[in-house]
Amino acid sequence: MDCLALRSAASSLCLEDVLCSQGQLRLAEHLHDGKLRRNALTSQVLRTNGRISACKASSNQDAEVTLLDYGAGNVRSVRNAIHLMGFQIKDVNKPEDIENANRLILPGVGSFAAAMAKLEEKCFVEPLQAYIKANRPFLGVCLGLQLLFDSSEEGGHVKGLGIIPGVVGRFDSSNGLKVPHIGWNVLQLKKPSKILAGVKRNHVYFVHSYRAVPLVENEDWVLATTVYGEEFLAAVSKGNVYATQFHPEKSGVVGLDIVRRFLDGGRSCEAEEISRVAETSSMRSGSTLAKRVIACLDVRSNDMGDLVVTKGDQYDVREQSGDQEVRNLGKPVDLASRYYEDGADEVTFLNITGFRDSPLGDIPMLEVLRSTSKRVFVPLTVGGGIRDFKDKDGRYYSSLEVASEYFRSGADKISIGTDAVYAAEEYLKTGKKTGTSSLEQISSVYGKQAVIVSVDPRRIYIKGPNDVPFKTIKVQTTGPNDEEYAWYQCMVKGGREGRPIGAFELAKAVEDLGAGEILLNCIDCDGQGNGYDLDLIKLVSEAVTIPVIASSGAGSIHHFSEVFLQTPASAALAAGIFHRKEVPIMSVKEHMMKAGIETRI
Repeated sequence: MDCLALRSAASSLCLEDVLCSQGQLRLAEHLHDGKLRRNALTSQVLRTNGRISACKASSNQDAEVTLLDYGAGNVRSVRNAIHLMGFQIKDVNKPEDIENANRLILPGVGSFAAAMAKLEEKCFVEPLQAYIKANRPFLGVCLGLQLLFDSSEEGGHVKGLGIIPGVVGRFDSSNGLKVPHIGWNVLQLKKPSKILAGVKRNHVYFVHSYRAVPLVENEDWVLATTVYGEEFLAAVSKGNVYATQFHPEKSGVVGLDIVRRFLDGGRSCEAEEISRVAETSSMRSGSTLAKRVIACLDVRSNDMGDLVVTKGDQYDVREQSGDQEVRNLGKPVDLASRYYEDGADEVTFLNITGFRDSPLGDIPMLEVLRSTSKRVFVPLTVGGGIRDFKDKDGRYYSSLEVASEYFRSGADKISIGTDAVYAAEEYLKTGKKTGTSSLEQISSVYGKQAVIVSVDPRRIYIKGPNDVPFKTIKVQTTGPNDEEYAWYQCMVKGGREGRPIGAFELAKAVEDLGAGEILLNCIDCDGQGNGYDLDLIKLVSEAVTIPVIASSGAGSIHHFSEVFLQTPASAALAAGIFHRKEVPIMSVKEHMMKAGIETRI
């Protein structure tokens, strides 16, 4: 069916409305002794029979935003942000919906080629071009900015919408720059802007491997730039058309204020509260890419069948006395919300038991993601059991289908563990990419920035560097039999089984296969509180040009400054010390700031 026929078809392609019509959001109270709290924003679910609590009267048409969700990636947070502002959402189901929109938002997630293919397939390209050229209210996010350009090098030379002159190219990692560009960076505003007026020098959240650069040909579009190895376009605007390379919906209060400003101030009491909170949020001016502090929540079912946050001691999550029950440190959504309020830059859920024989049957974990995304406006990662599988009826599901459901439920990034190890082993054995591994499937559609590989190595001491065919290190502290060298053996199945592959070799292989980030755990350090394994982090960081997240072993605020000052780690993840309230996240960040480490306050 051609586009003309499709326009007249009554049964045009429909897109899922992933938000419950009765689940709306509001901000929690932020007044304490007459002052706004520094850790300003949280939200909770309101049951209002589908009504938004509004401070401004508005017609149905005025209170509507048209969302062009072409079906790739997590747009749930964009939806939540729109609802929070007091607006209803109309999905684009057919080309005429673009033409009839009063305000249009294009939340771009995934790869350039896949996105353009979807837009072409649904006959959205021409009406989208016409809408933007008519200077009608438009906001593009991340890939939604890149699609405005002539073309992109991602996936070959792919033609874009052709609104803005220029070619979107990949960051140059040949000089040691970690690509993708992931994390909180600052903007250089190039002209006055109503939507960016509240950003000031606060950090906003980026996650991308490709960028557009300012040119003479597109200088009239340049709104703001950011520096990461080079200067690139962070925001563009002309008239009523805006687009950001960063994610406002994942940039906390500052980002929500951008959405509010685009929607002319919002139409809810919550929008007014965001405005007040945003005005007090600029506590310290940022200058460059911040080091990230990530709160990790190991989630599993306890013996009663309830999902709880737990924490292991070298991966053992049961108490050592009494009935040896699973350690219960709190409810996943509540803890995630608390860490967001406390200043966590990201929140990671690791489903350490999960429905491993049926990942799509893991309804409780999917609901955790949906509920968390209503209250947490920073990036969410989920991992555990994401792979190809057959259900009890013999129906086959690809890892791409599994990941898609997690993305649609609120995840921004997917973490793959055991399945990535097997894929790396096969790749090193044959030297060929099959395109069928979960890692390759997901990164090809959603972009490598959406895929993290979780590595679980164990230190193995040896006498000399030639004792094993893997990359070794000379250890600072000798082994139990005075060994001076060690290698790091990768483990699978929750640390229960060792594989014939080292962490260095695995890291290089998964980067080739499409990983955008490595979550580097250490079984020996897990739960010990003695600090991160600096040798391991240096070893793996040398192997790859993608960001590395340090994990396992944090026991004090000094361990965070230590890992950032002594290794190239882009982020540090911790769990137990946050769960037990031994070290508040804000204390970690204040310590980092005093140590001269760029961080988001």
